[in-house]
Amino acid sequence: MGRIERALPPPPPPATPKGDAVAWRWRRIGQRGGGFQPVRNPATVRLDDLRGIDDQKAELDRNTRQFMRGLPSNNALLWGARGTGKSSVVKALLREYQRDGLRMIQVDATDLVDLPDIVEPLVDRKERFIVFADDLAFDADDAGYRALKAILEGSVAGAPDNVIVYATSNRRHLMPEFMEDNRDTRAVDGEIHPGEAIEEKVSLSERFGLWLSFHPFRQDDYLDIVEAWLQRLDPELPFDDDARQAALQWALARGSRSGRVARQFALDWAGRARL
Repeated sequence: MGRIERALPPPPPPATPKGDAVAWRWRRIGQRGGGFQPVRNPATVRLDDLRGIDDQKAELDRNTRQFMRGLPSNNALLWGARGTGKSSVVKALLREYQRDGLRMIQVDATDLVDLPDIVEPLVDRKERFIVFADDLAFDADDAGYRALKAILEGSVAGAPDNVIVYATSNRRHLMPEFMEDNRDTRAVDGEIHPGEAIEEKVSLSERFGLWLSFHPFRQDDYLDIVEAWLQRLDPELPFDDDARQAALQWALARGSRSGRVARQFALDWAGRARL
């Protein structure tokens, strides 16, 4: 019996979020459905740790405070350059408001087809839930694309009042855009009317009421972020000319001046200094 039990696949996660966790991942196991897997170590990033995106932080924080108070609020799409803090600001808001009852459920793009099953157990819960879909990118025939459109707007059974959707993407419209999509664009009485392909690609992103764009950092912003991370990691470590030059070379080698790259350099520099 023991050998048979070890050969069996593990049971699926529970079908409702349980325990004292503040965050869960939705996990599917084969064809047996999915469930809520508690996150043992939620990200500890703080809003104050995120530099160079003050306007985006303020807008998403305001929207989240409205949601927490039961006031009208919007689903949000955070789009733009990689490594600029899109995911981090969402995770920082969980840390900021978890004591007030904010909870998070992260869903992979491939599992968005399960959104009705994810949302259903959350109805009438006292907590407030962010359904977090990170790094979205769809093809037109993805089932998850249709499911997300329906849960945002367009379905008879919409999301309950205690659920909001925050999504991040490197693409403004969440789908690849090709030159051939513009061939059907036409002019009517002097006005430009996009073709059906473009309308379809815009239709999903338009269902997010709040759009926040994240752009590559300037060099000075990048260095400010490096300095802030070094101060947090080792307040006694100077941010001198050698550190600045090394930080710029680090970014050049990676082809990006982003918050992610700045943090990675700070971890490397602070670790080297302690050897």
